[in-house]
Formats: sequence, C-alpha cells, structure tokens
Amino acid sequence: MEYDVVMKQLYSMGNRRNVEGMKRFGIVADNTLGIPVPKLRELAKSIGRDQGLSLRLWDSGVHEAMVLATIIADRDKTTGKQLERWVKDINSWDVCDSACSMFSWTRFALDKVGEWSSRRPEYEKRASFSLIAYIAVHRKELDDRVFVGFLPLIIRESADGRNSVKKAVNWALREIGKRNMRLNKVAIKTAMQLKKSESRSARWIGSDAYRELAGEAVQARLRSRCGILN
Repeated sequence: MEYDVVMKQLYSMGNRRNVEGMKRFGIVADNTLGIPVPKLRELAKSIGRDQGLSLRLWDSGVHEAMVLATIIADRDKTTGKQLERWVKDINSWDVCDSACSMFSWTRFALDKVGEWSSRRPEYEKRASFSLIAYIAVHRKELDDRVFVGFLPLIIRESADGRNSVKKAVNWALREIGKRNMRLNKVAIKTAMQLKKSESRSARWIGSDAYRELAGEAVQARLRSRCGILN
C-alpha cells in the first residue's frame, strides 16, 4: 500500500474527542489523531509486513502512523541502527511499548536492554524495561539465566521515580516472575528486597510486584504449568 494512501486513511479515521481521552492516560497529544489501537491493528492486517512503508510512516512524526509503523515493520529487516534512531524519536509511553514489542524479536534485543537501561532520557530508559517485559513474554526459547541477569538492572534503576520508568521497571519484574516457578521465586525475592529500599519508587515497585507474583492467581497458573496440583 502506498504511503500517501495510508496517511490519507489515517487522517480519515481520526477522532479529536479520543485525543482528550488519550491525554488522560498520559499519551502525548502532539500530532495525535485519536485512533484506537484495535483500528490500527485492523489496518495493519490489510497492509501486511512492509519495511519501507514502516520507515516512512515512522518518519512522519504522526502518533498513530508511528504506532502503525511498529506493527507492520519487518523484524528480520530491522537493523541496530534503526533501533537506535527510533528509540531517540519516542515521546510517548504507548509508542515506546509498541516499538519494544517489535524490538523484542530482533537479534539486537538483549544487547539493547543493557545499553538503554543506563541512559538518562525518559523513554530510552523505559524502552529497556519495556523490552525486558516483551522478551519475557515473547522469547520462550531463552534460558532462565538471561532473566536472572536482568534483575540487577531492575534493582539499580528502581529508584528512578519518573512515572513511565518506574511502571516499566515494575512491569519487567512482574513478567520475569510469571515465566515459570523458578523465576517466580527469584523475582519475589527481588521484590521483597525492593520493598525494604529507602527509595519510595523502589518500595512501590517491590510491593506491587510482590502482590501479583505471590498472589494465588499467578501461583495457581505456574503450578498448573508444572503439573502440580493444589
């Protein structure tokens, strides 16, 4: 599908009333059309994978076009240079997470976790922990040691009180702890450590993660996977 055709369709789908609602969820309103993500996914299905179109949509700077770009991107054609360029362009948590969902499948994902975790810009740092969360969900083939290796990053950055960062750090810890029973135990141990921190942000991350990971719903699901009866 041609770039001009897609952009025209996006503008026709816009809803200014939705923009106000998106702002209440902390989504940046600049260059935003107010299109729900399910509608973008429907459009993406009609387009299919198209790396060239993805790059042009991202460069448009239009919020929904950037989200659409992450959905139709060809992860096998995505380069490390592209990841670096895109992560520096991100100015909203939802674009960050949509991009990281795609990034998680690339061969650069594990390296970028470490690189981005120590950066100061808010969404570059969020990207590191959003990436961990998506890797935990998507990459079933990875060894537990990979995720144990992420825990020091979570502890180190747990004191960053910026809302979009601390929520991503929390999310990363929770997703690690939901992979299997072994990782659940080490994630709960990390959460308990954070609960005792002097940092208010770290305490919130630890308390919230502990509540979910030690809760019966998660424990029952993990026991079920292991074939363990109550």
